[in-house]
Amino acid sequence: MLPKISKISQQKENCSAAVIIDKPGQISSPSFSEREKKYAAKKLKDKNECTVFKLPHIFFFHQTKKEDGNSQAESARKAGAAFYDILKNENIKTVQLARFSEKNLTLPFLEGLLLAGYSFSKYKKKKEERVLKEILVADDAVSAEQIDELKTITEAAFHARNLINEPLSYLTAERFSEEIAKLGKEAGFQVEILNRKKIEALRMGGLLAVNKGSIDPPTFNILEWKPQNAKNKQPVILVGKGVVYDTGGLSLKPTAKSMDYMKSDMGGGAVVAATLYAVAKNNLPVHVIGLIPATDNRPDGNAYVPGDVVTMYDGTTVEIKNTDAEGRLLLTDALSYAKKFNPKLVIDVATLTGSAELITGPHALLAMGNSPENLKRLQLSGEETFERVVELPLWEEFAKPLKSSIADLNNLGAREGQTSIAGKFLEHFTGYPWLHLDTAGVAYLHEKIAYRPEGGNDFGTRLLCHFLKKFN
Repeated sequence: MLPKISKISQQKENCSAAVIIDKPGQISSPSFSEREKKYAAKKLKDKNECTVFKLPHIFFFHQTKKEDGNSQAESARKAGAAFYDILKNENIKTVQLARFSEKNLTLPFLEGLLLAGYSFSKYKKKKEERVLKEILVADDAVSAEQIDELKTITEAAFHARNLINEPLSYLTAERFSEEIAKLGKEAGFQVEILNRKKIEALRMGGLLAVNKGSIDPPTFNILEWKPQNAKNKQPVILVGKGVVYDTGGLSLKPTAKSMDYMKSDMGGGAVVAATLYAVAKNNLPVHVIGLIPATDNRPDGNAYVPGDVVTMYDGTTVEIKNTDAEGRLLLTDALSYAKKFNPKLVIDVATLTGSAELITGPHALLAMGNSPENLKRLQLSGEETFERVVELPLWEEFAKPLKSSIADLNNLGAREGQTSIAGKFLEHFTGYPWLHLDTAGVAYLHEKIAYRPEGGNDFGTRLLCHFLKKFN
């Protein structure tokens, strides 16, 4: 899936290269004449990237900007993605990376280069082949261990993207569970799959209600990575929404720019599975459990309807005001189930509200919860990975619209403040340190943004991997 990556002690002649510099005077290449160096230096006076075509080779120079460290790293990722597009167009198979900059930006440049190389052509008659076969890294500041860790996280990101891009015609809830089990076998984490009979025995009313309109049974997936050297006695639990397709149910969605990309509604579940994959394969010393309730949400003669009252796993009754507010019903069963593990922290990840996209667009996810210290740490990880986290309030006022005259809660609330209201609904089922991440704006892109492709996106995977690596 990824090109071979090797460390080398110095740049090679007659090999395409990307070079990171702080100023034009640092331009260097064993394949360059003085005239060519002057040409590139002149180009870099006006912009931060310059490409020199010396066919059959290409030389790309990225000049660092005067900005903070995290922004410099993101600029390097974007430059890596731009370099990949050039390599792809010119069918370059081997490239080397070098750095004359004082700033250690080779790794984020490599990250952007790798992430940009993703494609999903499973259903195309003509499959897209990976052009770039080998990357040589000529930077002593980058270790082989760092490269291996980055490769694993990139593989995890690609797994998340693949899962989100799969259509319902392939990825039913049961098939989703099978794919999760494959990831567990490859990376070394445990996977337990609860079928409909076990879900019914547990009385997970939210998951079962949403599944009533489906011809395919639901699943509840329990993923666990528990190394002997885990530094946390209580587990960190990641809960992922696994709605493999969302029509809205009887509260039917419109098709255009709505239902037509609702295969991505299991994006939270994909991110949780991918994070467990990276954490386990990188052998992080942290005990992590993933909980992914999975089903599709379809209208049918037996589907749940507005006005129904559903009893959740913890006994709470919920009046259904809208069947398109289904994700929170699945999540509440999982959040209540999480209590049995006595968690140190629970983070749920879900494409929960369309209004989330209106707040930050595709540039950040929204977060809220009852653990401000962990939220602050998550935001720091967001700045370092540039998977940014914007906090929304979880005020008591947001609980009022969730009242019901016939049940404990209703599942909709009000139009105004709906992202926070949805979070307030989830909070009812917690009782432990908890964060809620709404990824509705970032799980699926309608056009490419640098190293983030059109279609299914892994936003949140790199964020959570970084957060868990730093977790104490």
